[in-house]
Amino acid sequence: MPDIPASLARDGLVRPRYGRVLGGVCAGLGRRFGLDPWPARLLFVLVLMLVPGSQLIVYPILWILMPSED
Repeated sequence: MPDIPASLARDGLVRPRYGRVLGGVCAGLGRRFGLDPWPARLLFVLVLMLVPGSQLIVYPILWILMPSED
């Protein structure tokens, strides 16, 4: 069985230690894709508004799976 957090860390998808608002998921996504944290947060909310309630599922799953930065 693959180690998902280790795989995400190898791909550069980690929650930063500083600059978090809640869990650091959006800041980590923004850093991975070359965006500042606030535009990444806005984009995350806008995309997840397409499927109502999906942010209640996606954000906690990413929070659990994305490792914290060392």
